Amino acid sequence: MNVRKIVGLLAIALLIFFVITQPGSAANSVQNIGGILSNAANSIVTFFTELV
Repeated sequence: MNVRKIVGLLAIALLIFFVITQPGSAANSVQNIGGILSNAANSIVTFFTELV
């Protein structure tokens, strides 16, 4: 078996375990990541808008 595949399966198993055992914390983490990505996208849009 490929090492990359094993690591990927372990990461998915850990994610599922985290969601099952601590659903509130998992949801909060996803919201935080979404907020970071949203802020990054807004910053890029602002940058290109200011160039024009």
